[in-house]
Amino acid sequence: MVELAGIIILGILAQWVAWKLKIPAILPLILIGLLVGPIAAEYLSSDGSKWIEPIYNGEEGLFPGESLFYFVSLAISVILFEGGLTLRVKEIKNVGPVISKLITIGSLVTFFGAAVAAHFIFYLSWEMSFLFSALIIVTGPTVITPILRNIPLKQDVSAVLRWEGILIDPIGALVAVLVFEFISVDVGGAFTKTAFIEFGKIVLFGSTFGFAFAHGLNFIINKRLIPHYLLNVFALACVLGVFVLSDSFAHESGLLAVVVMGMVLGNSNSPYLKELLYFKESLSVLLVSILFILLAANINMEDLLLIYNWNTAVLFAIVVFVLRPLGVFLSTHKSSLKLNEKLFISWVGPRGIVAAGIASLFGLKLAKNGVPDAEYITPLVFMIVLGTVLLNATTARFVAQWVGVFLKKSNGILIIGASKASRLIGNYLEENERHVVLIDNNQNNVNKANELGLEAINTNIYADSLADNIELNDVGYIIALTGNSDINQFAINRFGEEFGENGAFRLITSEELNDPNYTPKQNIFLQSDDFISLTETTRKYPAIHEMDITDKDHYENLIELGGRDQNIIPLFLKDESNELHIISNIDKDDEEFTEGWKLVYLGKPFDVEKIQKEKTASKEKEEAPN
Repeated sequence: MVELAGIIILGILAQWVAWKLKIPAILPLILIGLLVGPIAAEYLSSDGSKWIEPIYNGEEGLFPGESLFYFVSLAISVILFEGGLTLRVKEIKNVGPVISKLITIGSLVTFFGAAVAAHFIFYLSWEMSFLFSALIIVTGPTVITPILRNIPLKQDVSAVLRWEGILIDPIGALVAVLVFEFISVDVGGAFTKTAFIEFGKIVLFGSTFGFAFAHGLNFIINKRLIPHYLLNVFALACVLGVFVLSDSFAHESGLLAVVVMGMVLGNSNSPYLKELLYFKESLSVLLVSILFILLAANINMEDLLLIYNWNTAVLFAIVVFVLRPLGVFLSTHKSSLKLNEKLFISWVGPRGIVAAGIASLFGLKLAKNGVPDAEYITPLVFMIVLGTVLLNATTARFVAQWVGVFLKKSNGILIIGASKASRLIGNYLEENERHVVLIDNNQNNVNKANELGLEAINTNIYADSLADNIELNDVGYIIALTGNSDINQFAINRFGEEFGENGAFRLITSEELNDPNYTPKQNIFLQSDDFISLTETTRKYPAIHEMDITDKDHYENLIELGGRDQNIIPLFLKDESNELHIISNIDKDDEEFTEGWKLVYLGKPFDVEKIQKEKTASKEKEEAPN
């Protein structure tokens, strides 16, 4: 009981440490597992026993007999299903040729190159060499995201690494599963006609069961045949059921079935997909925390000594310093990426949770079946995982600065709210080469923003996940433009320091608007422009214009005229180098204007002469005697 509770406690503690230090969680998880397992047995325990013993003498420990295999298999099936849910076919089409080539050409370079290296350096059989190379294809978002989150990078570089990690995770898992199943059909290594037929059965049953049950589950969910409170656990039961059922028809086809099931369901139009994904992510965190401490603790010192030699360093160097750069440069040939950007992408390639988890499962199964060289799989993959995560987590920031992809100033703009006015402003900013991200919890607003080509996220401003979004790495301004003053103020208070290093602004509230003694502190635009005036002006005149200004007096005159017109809202100032400056009540007195500056405003075209005549007539009327 103490050991079971200890695994969960240590696992969640490792996750917290990873979050606090902004490092991939797999690093503290494996290190803790090694500490309570082989290290404790060798150096810390007086009787030579592990502090956490998954299997002892085959029939004792936390998971005696076959139970560890069953638990690991079921846990990996859930993790792979969750990975499959994240793969969108349309995203592969939209991410551009560089990322598409990275997950194809780059994967092939690693697959064949690492297999050749493992075969000739460690003299592994070709079957085990290709299984090793298949397992280290994946990078994965769980290891890439914490590294990128801590480094403000150029948008293109960050996007390439992020999408590669997301897309290659299920693809790499699928390749590894196929290679493992190909090996499993004939453990003697003589791949006869019968063996190929067995492999075909695995692929057939795995893909068929995954495809069929994904559509069945999607139908049941969309028809609301199960209550909402049972939705997540029902989906979990289906995943485990499909895994076991497929495995019973064709041995070792269960993992393939759940990967396919996740991919098919992830590309469906189910309105409950996001909810399922959130649940699976939470469940995966718990399973990963338990799984990797168990798997690392199950490694024996003898397994580690197998790779305690210079051959390991040579293999690691080839994977990191030869194969990764080769794959990146082949994939980015004739792309718009510069040499320094290619170098940084080549440097960052940490292997992740899927690699380590599947390696342990496959290594255990193949070693149990007496497959030659299977005992090398788990320690070699763990070595690649730990080595790449340590290397990238500790050096990525320095390398980014050295090669020149580190953002010295964050000029991206986060707009809270994706209303029509926000979309209009965001579109103008994008046209002027500013990275803009809009967030809104209204999916309809987000869809309209996406149709305009804007980057928009459907999320709740109160959700913690916003702070972890690496798409916001280059954001230095935050502008809250919702109709809810509480949300606007919360956004400034919660995210102002993180995303508003260059400025955090919000709309004036109705109470502040009617208070003659109010001193503006955070307001954007003029003190007379609240959400109502912004919305009405956008409804009447949905266009943004530019007007030349000559000096500060000219600017202030235009601002005064615009305020009188009520159909014009000044937004930005554009200087002679086309740099945009946000107009706010905080800094309007600090600007120094020269010829070549422009006033950017929302509303009807500025008719200065007409407004000036109206102003003169109004003044004469006021001064006329009764």
